[in-house]
Amino acid sequence: MTLEVSIKKISMKTKVIAVAVIAVAVIVSVIVATSVPAVLRVATTTSLDDTGLWDALEPIFEQRYDVDLQITAKGTGMALELGQRGDVDVVTVHDPAQEAAFIAGDYALEAEGYNATRVPWAYNYFIIVGPEADPAGISGRNLTPEEAFQKIQIEGAAHNETVKFVSRGDESGTHGKEKAIWASAGYNYTADIQGTGAEAGWYIEAGTGMGATLVMADEMMAYTLTDKGTFLAYQGNLDLVPLVDAGDILLNVYAVIICKNGSHYEMANNLVNFLRADDIQALIAGFGVPEYGEPLFYPWDPDICGLP
Repeated sequence: MTLEVSIKKISMKTKVIAVAVIAVAVIVSVIVATSVPAVLRVATTTSLDDTGLWDALEPIFEQRYDVDLQITAKGTGMALELGQRGDVDVVTVHDPAQEAAFIAGDYALEAEGYNATRVPWAYNYFIIVGPEADPAGISGRNLTPEEAFQKIQIEGAAHNETVKFVSRGDESGTHGKEKAIWASAGYNYTADIQGTGAEAGWYIEAGTGMGATLVMADEMMAYTLTDKGTFLAYQGNLDLVPLVDAGDILLNVYAVIICKNGSHYEMANNLVNFLRADDIQALIAGFGVPEYGEPLFYPWDPDICGLP
C-alpha cells in the first residue's frame, strides 16, 4: 500500500468519525430540547404563597403546559421591581396603586384576549386582628377601619406598653393598604405614624412577609393588618383574633401582569388564561374550605374586582 493511499484512507475515516460525532451531537441536542420543559418565572405575593394556594396551582399548570414554573414570593413592591428588571416573566400582586405605576412606566404587556395589561383573578379581604383583650377597644363598636386605626393611634400614644401595632413595613400590597387606611383616617403616614408612632414605641415595622408578621404580632400581643386568607391559614398557631372586618377599603384584589422585560410571552399568557379558567376558578372557590370552614380566597367577580 502506497503512502498516498494510506493518507486517503485515514482522511476518509476522519471524515466518517466527524460526521458521526456531529450526528450524535444533533441527536443529543434534540433529546435535551424535547425533554427539558420551558421555564416560566413568576413573582408572587407572600400571602398567595403562605396560604399554600400556589402549592395547589403549580403542579396543575406545570402538567397542563409542560413547563417548569419557578415561583418567587415577595411583597408586591419587590415583585414589581423584579418585573421591571426582567428577572421574572409574570407578577401576581395586590396593590392597584403600585400596579398602575408599573403599567404607566411601560413595564407591562397586554394579555392576549383581555384587551388589558392588568387581569384580576381572585380576591379576599383585609382584616384588623389583635389580642382578644383588645386594649385599644376597637371591637364590638361597628368601627370603620379608619376609626379603628384612629383608636389604635390614640391609645398607642397614651399606653405604648400595652397597645402596639406591627406593620409589614415592606412596601407590599398589605403595607400599601395599611398606608391607605392611615391616610383615609386623616394621618400623614410618614410623619405621624412611621415617624412619631415609631418614636413613641407603639408602631413597629416588621419588614417581613405576612405569615412572619402575624407571628411577630402574636408574640407581642399587638394589632396588625392582614389578608384574611393568610390569617385563616395561621390562625391555629395564633392567639390573635379578628377585630374589624368590614369596610369597602378592606377589599383585596389579586391581579396578574405580564412583564415587558421578561421572556416567554406565550407561556406567560397561558398563565393568565389558566388563572381565569373555569376549573381553576372553581378550585380557588373551594380552597381552604375543608380545613378552615370557608375559602381563603374568592374567584374573580367582575362586579367586585372590575373588568376585564
